[in-house]
Amino acid sequence: MYGCVQDSEQLLDRHRLTAGSPLRESSIRMKIVLLNPPHTAIGSRIPGEHLPPLGLLSVGGPLVDDGHEVHLIDADLRSLSIADIVAAVFTYTPDLLMIGHSGSSSVHSTVLTICKQLKQWGQNITIIYGGVYPTYHWDEILSASRDIDIIVRGEGERTTLLLVRAIQAGTPLAEVAGIAFREDEQIKETPAAEVIPDLDQFRVGWELISHKDYSYWGGKRAVVVQFSRGCPFQCSYCGQRGFWTKWRHREPQRFAKELARLYREEGVELINFADELPTGSRKAWQAFLEALIAEEVPLILVGSTRAGDIVRDKDILHLYKKAGVIRFLLGIEAYSDEAIANIKKGGSVAEDREAIALLRQHGIISMATYVLGFFEERDSDYWRSYRHLLSYDPDQVQLLYATPHKWTPFFASVENRRVIQTDLTRWDYKHQVLEAARVPAWRVFVWFKTIEVLLQTRPRVLFRTLFHPDAGYRHAMRWYTNIGRRVWFHEVLEFLFNTKLETHGPRLAEFLGAGFANREYAMLAKSKRPPNAIPLVDAGER
Repeated sequence: MYGCVQDSEQLLDRHRLTAGSPLRESSIRMKIVLLNPPHTAIGSRIPGEHLPPLGLLSVGGPLVDDGHEVHLIDADLRSLSIADIVAAVFTYTPDLLMIGHSGSSSVHSTVLTICKQLKQWGQNITIIYGGVYPTYHWDEILSASRDIDIIVRGEGERTTLLLVRAIQAGTPLAEVAGIAFREDEQIKETPAAEVIPDLDQFRVGWELISHKDYSYWGGKRAVVVQFSRGCPFQCSYCGQRGFWTKWRHREPQRFAKELARLYREEGVELINFADELPTGSRKAWQAFLEALIAEEVPLILVGSTRAGDIVRDKDILHLYKKAGVIRFLLGIEAYSDEAIANIKKGGSVAEDREAIALLRQHGIISMATYVLGFFEERDSDYWRSYRHLLSYDPDQVQLLYATPHKWTPFFASVENRRVIQTDLTRWDYKHQVLEAARVPAWRVFVWFKTIEVLLQTRPRVLFRTLFHPDAGYRHAMRWYTNIGRRVWFHEVLEFLFNTKLETHGPRLAEFLGAGFANREYAMLAKSKRPPNAIPLVDAGER
């Protein structure tokens, strides 16, 4: 992995001498750089801890297995400047640069700047861009920027592998499903790629990182993983559900062995699940828990799920705890069954409350997420939200602002509301972007921060933080309190001195244009691979 660049100009001068060299013969492996761009979001900057970029590592593993030379530049981890990023990329003299980021909406403008600088220094480099935001905005991006050559739409392992093979062999890009590209001054898209039915077919390229560089939970060596992809529920605001299109899961025993290997060989202590719904299948999830318990590794597991699955699993929550689950995030989202129904969340207030109580009985921390801005609240609504969360008695809370994505049904429901934040780098769920017509933005912010501090400093939480009998529980509570305090003060200062809000901003539909409701499902849930499809490398063959 690439470290900090010491002399960007010297490296760029060296690149000038080789910028005109032709691409390698197709029989020789390609040199590929994977770039995780820097993020301005608070979560990336304040805690001082970082998790590996799972999406890029998932793409990198199949490329390595296919014989290519692959390098990762994690500019977010290293806080690299644009100049350092450009110099780092050309240090490897790559044929292809692939860019992706988990926060692809708010980091998009940074990606455009990086690509512009890269193309100025090396016209021959091919830039491939993937992630959730480019999946849906592919035509807008290719129209606005000639610096990006190809966009991968949807999950990338198979599509990227086939795309690289096509580039290497010089075959038409139109034969690769799931991409968009520019050809003869025209922007073209190919048919959607099919979902990957077997998530064990491709492996994560863990060798592309040094595990000692990544930590979470107070200095514990950590990774991000996926047991499953997708979610069958219909939450109107979710920007991920349609991206994955269909819920699938890894083979439980094989997945447990992979996590155990990471502990034994790489010293990984904490596993952070990136799944929307890892517990979607009780049978598969229980099989995973039992397999991990059998491995006898003291891993710490954190993730998010639905309250309904916790209630469903009340009789096996002891397996959650024994396997190492220390915290589950539950999306509470709203304070009434009517509001929950309006956003098509499913579930109920009673179910949410029961799930939190069940987790506490088993020594598992409950984090309740709650979203402001699904509708134009009044002051009384914020008070009800506070009282509602207080009655749940969660161990931790995370407040978010409703953030409309063009490809979600929620976008159409708020398209006539005014936008008060026109800087898209702040569309990260932690900044207000939509106006609440009945309450000025400054007062919404006061409610937001007041609710946070009142809930996190109530006597019950402080008592658990200091005196809970489980040392792991106490550590997790103290760590979150320390991080939360730093973020809280940072956000207050940022709002007071570094936030510009529109007083009479444009309507959402005027600002971003018409929605992409027809694009919500990015991939084909059911399809058959053509008989002439390129054979894929099995994950166990390396």
